[in-house]
Amino acid sequence: MPLIVGLGNIGEEYRNTRHNIGFTIVDRIAGHLSASIEEAGEPYLLGVGRFKGTKTILIQPTTYMNNSGKAVLRACRMFHFLPNDILVCYDDVNLPTGKIRLRKDGSAGGHNGIQSIIDHLGTEQFPRLRFGIGKNYPRGGQSDYVLSPFDPDELATVEEGLKKTEEAILCFIREGIVSAMNDYN
Repeated sequence: MPLIVGLGNIGEEYRNTRHNIGFTIVDRIAGHLSASIEEAGEPYLLGVGRFKGTKTILIQPTTYMNNSGKAVLRACRMFHFLPNDILVCYDDVNLPTGKIRLRKDGSAGGHNGIQSIIDHLGTEQFPRLRFGIGKNYPRGGQSDYVLSPFDPDELATVEEGLKKTEEAILCFIREGIVSAMNDYN
């Protein structure tokens, strides 16, 4: 049983921003699993669904991005997940808009949400899916950039990336991270 985590910031002002692409991904996967994302009385929103017989847990931390590890650790304890059962989906400025990369493990690469998860789990050994949001910002402008919506001329590219992301996650659920990496990187 896998755990799919989408990173983002809770609150209407962050909806549809680049930094919340992880939430968007989980919302879209929920549709494939016939799961609804709801309050859980935990530091995350929760969805439970099935894909081809495989029960899958979806969460969106209700902590802010920089404290995502608290929610992920809580979900791991609640549902008895090991780190390699998790797929964390998040934004990455180092990838072109709409491009995805799956990895079995690795460093935070400067992403505070991933660093929080590493700190709370005590390991870098968990799968992740990075979704490219581009790097079209001036020096010192990264915070404003990641908290802005995608530009209208990027939306078709983002949609293509989201479709590929959905396929990659469904592959992860069925066959694991190695198959997903081989097929979608």
